[in-house]
Amino acid sequence: MRSTRTAAAVAVLALAFALVVPLGGGSGPAVAADGPAVTLSTSQAGTGGSLTVTGGGWRPRALLMILICGRSTPSRGVPGGTDSCANADGRAVTADAEGDFSRRVPVAEPPVPCPCVVRVATITGKKAEAFAAFQVAGHSVEPLPPEATGGRLSVLTDTELRGTSGLLTWFGAPATRELVLTVGNVGASPVDNPVFRVGTSHGVYAPQWEDHQWRGTIEPGRTARVSLPVELPAGAHGDYTVSLTYGGKVLAEHPWGVGRPWGVTVFWLLLCLVVPAALFRVGLAVVDRFRPRRTAAGRGSRRSPLFGLTRGLPRWGVSTGAHAGPRPAPSGARTPSRSTPALPWFTPDSGPGATAAGALSAPREDSPTTPTREGSA
Repeated sequence: MRSTRTAAAVAVLALAFALVVPLGGGSGPAVAADGPAVTLSTSQAGTGGSLTVTGGGWRPRALLMILICGRSTPSRGVPGGTDSCANADGRAVTADAEGDFSRRVPVAEPPVPCPCVVRVATITGKKAEAFAAFQVAGHSVEPLPPEATGGRLSVLTDTELRGTSGLLTWFGAPATRELVLTVGNVGASPVDNPVFRVGTSHGVYAPQWEDHQWRGTIEPGRTARVSLPVELPAGAHGDYTVSLTYGGKVLAEHPWGVGRPWGVTVFWLLLCLVVPAALFRVGLAVVDRFRPRRTAAGRGSRRSPLFGLTRGLPRWGVSTGAHAGPRPAPSGARTPSRSTPALPWFTPDSGPGATAAGALSAPREDSPTTPTREGSA
């Protein structure tokens, strides 16, 4: 009897433990395994209407882009990339601190037929995306193209942008780089001359794609080093993202920060200084050409503005002061006598030469200063 009760108690505890553990332990991993999720307020709407997109499980404060894409399913994603989406009618939204968001978006027809999906993907940071099936009422519906079989390429190493900007890029020339990465063939058949699509996007705008063919064959299980050219438009600057796709799937994304072409700014500043100076010179030339001229008599009586400044300066060949020699007298003029120099600080009677000419009187005998001889009577 006691053994029966013990067995029943163990069975009850085991059942309770089996019920509690899956519920308590399965709720946490389920959210982590599911990742980002998207739900729609309605599964069908016509062009011109709107729907509310709600999401959860995203990275906190993540910037997201919401697009309606055609020729896609939630299981296959968007094989044609964003080229099959209504990019002009997309809406951006930022997740809150818990990774949730809710955004109302307009319904627009994608450029390709349905089946359609609502695609939500991160714009910056770690790549993440989620899909929800949606039907655009009145839009054409066509079967999906078959999935490509055979060789499949996968990126094995991180991408790298090689190259530097030259002097011309500082003046607005297009910036160019080489996108280098290692890819491997994870399929069952070789890949001959694969065609990659390289796109560059700025901010929330859709990438601008270019097709580049890599020459060579990648056997199953083999790897290859791929280098593809990347070029931006002239004058482009800011934060760009380089995307690489193959077979409609995004293989890699790499950020690219491009500096501002300051040479163009310097050029415009110099142009704003040179053009007004040139116009000022042309204006002065025109005014000088058409201003009235003075007559010869008027010009003869006009003094130079420098006359007052050069009036007291000595002239070439003319000596002044004590070194000035006598000037020749004109013909017919009286020549002054040179016997007695006329000095301003002497009178004619007290000049230095007056003694020699007898102008000075001899000293008197009764002068107290006259010496006398002893014994003279």
